Amino acid sequence: MLATLRDGWDRFSIYLPVLLMALLALGTYWLVRNAPTMVTPHSERPVDHDPDYFMRDFSVKTFDASGRLKTEIQGEQAWHFPDTDTLEIDKARIRSLNEQGHVTLSTANRALSNADGSEVQLFGNAIVVRESVTDKSGRVLPRMELRSEFLHAFSNVERVRTHLPVVMTRGSDRFTGDRMDYDNLDRLMQLDGRVRGMVTARPAATR
Repeated sequence: MLATLRDGWDRFSIYLPVLLMALLALGTYWLVRNAPTMVTPHSERPVDHDPDYFMRDFSVKTFDASGRLKTEIQGEQAWHFPDTDTLEIDKARIRSLNEQGHVTLSTANRALSNADGSEVQLFGNAIVVRESVTDKSGRVLPRMELRSEFLHAFSNVERVRTHLPVVMTRGSDRFTGDRMDYDNLDRLMQLDGRVRGMVTARPAATR
């Protein structure tokens, strides 16, 4: 009898690892089937290009970190678009001040400005004017005016571009071209296409 039990136990011991592996596999399968699944977050709904607020006869000012006025945007009416964080303005009038306090005035039938007014696109009867100023060296810079049906102004870097015909008046001098890139910081004007200029003779310096 004892020999029979020992023989049976020996046979059972042979198959015990196989049975344990089978039980482990069944347990793992059960855990996988019954484990809670992670909820996939729904993708955010894309923002439509629709205005989220509207202004009429308004004035918006932006300041730098020190509290210095940088830009003042005025218009008859405006729409803000949250997807691009831009302001579309009818009858726009924009005053920009550089670090020296020199004022540049931009006007147009319609304008598209970024959030802080540092980049403005002017459409229809677009005019950018910088009044006569004195630079750091004491040199007087004459009044400058740019006119076109489209002007793209960057106030932080004091640059104005256009791909359309433009008229530039600087003091009593006048220049026209089909395209323009003007850098006020470097005092560099690039006119392309049919370029014409009229330079008024300066009076000779007296000794």
